[in-house]
Amino acid sequence: MSDHLQESATLDEIDYLLVTALQREPRAEWRRIGAELGIDPSTAARRWSRLTEAGLAWLTCYPAWLPPGALITFIELDCAPGRVHEVALALADDPHLFTIEHVTGGRDLLLTASFTGQAQLASYIGFRLGAVPGITATRTHVASILHAEGSRWRLDRLAFPAAGPSPAPAFSGHGTLSPDDLALIHALARDVRQSAAALAERTGLSPTTARRRLARLERDGLMAYRCEVSRSHSGWPVSVTLWGSAPAEDAASITARLAHLRETRMCVSLSGAHNILLTVWLRAVDGLPAFEASLAARVPELAITDRTLTLWNLKFAGQLLSPEGRRLRSVPLALWTPDDAHAAEAAFVSALATPPPLRGSAPDGRDRVGAWGGRGAGK
Repeated sequence: MSDHLQESATLDEIDYLLVTALQREPRAEWRRIGAELGIDPSTAARRWSRLTEAGLAWLTCYPAWLPPGALITFIELDCAPGRVHEVALALADDPHLFTIEHVTGGRDLLLTASFTGQAQLASYIGFRLGAVPGITATRTHVASILHAEGSRWRLDRLAFPAAGPSPAPAFSGHGTLSPDDLALIHALARDVRQSAAALAERTGLSPTTARRRLARLERDGLMAYRCEVSRSHSGWPVSVTLWGSAPAEDAASITARLAHLRETRMCVSLSGAHNILLTVWLRAVDGLPAFEASLAARVPELAITDRTLTLWNLKFAGQLLSPEGRRLRSVPLALWTPDDAHAAEAAFVSALATPPPLRGSAPDGRDRVGAWGGRGAGK
């Protein structure tokens, strides 16, 4: 983006209305959007081009389906002094990292990531993160249910009833994604508003096939759209993540209430001592005490056990952002391919499977006595 756009671009009310309209219908024709906003279609298109060029707003899409047994996780990273940005840069292009946040509190970075299963999560923590210079500690939280996430959040600037995010679980589409489906989604992510003809040309499909396949992916909930605006320009510049504990028997009703709050961007049930995670957007930092007081009144069964303020959302739904929240570039979201970590893991497993001399047989054929005492000692 040009220096001029960086310095001069701002959003007026028409821009906010435009973002809201595209949050509702990302691929609606400019003619329809212009009619809804009371402006010329070419004016709507020109305004959107200005916003995207300046990194102030953007559209993207990504797969909204995970294979059976897949995990959504939140990974806290502690970093050596002065190495937070070095670590973030090393991880920025990992395709399965949905977000990378520089945060306050008892961690330096907070990652949101998906994995095909527990084994892959263990490999990533042990052999990918374990090999990144500057990381001193990790703590991992596994989501059991994702109740609400950011693609459902709206600016609500148009004249229709405002509502909080839908409580319907995300990443629960019906069916599966084929390689051709993934190719279509990745091609569309480059330009969500491209025509079916352009999409067909990029994927090798016919326009009719591309249009029909896209309609199926949307209908079955296998892909998600996002229309986002730079958070510093959104009117909701403060992002706070809260960890909470609630009685297991109350968790379902609590998360249902949390998912409907206007401020909620994400609500997740976790497996662990903190069994609920809530991310909210607020108007100002000094609004946090009032929000927590309101939360205590609405949901008295929930005990907030920790909180963190996002200083810089370096990666957000696959988009790399500036400190002010302007979009810099995209990293297409995809499942992780272990690569070097796989080789390190394979070497470790091989070493683990090889008995050391002390655990082998003595020359006389008798079993050696191990360091734990006699044979047969166990749990």
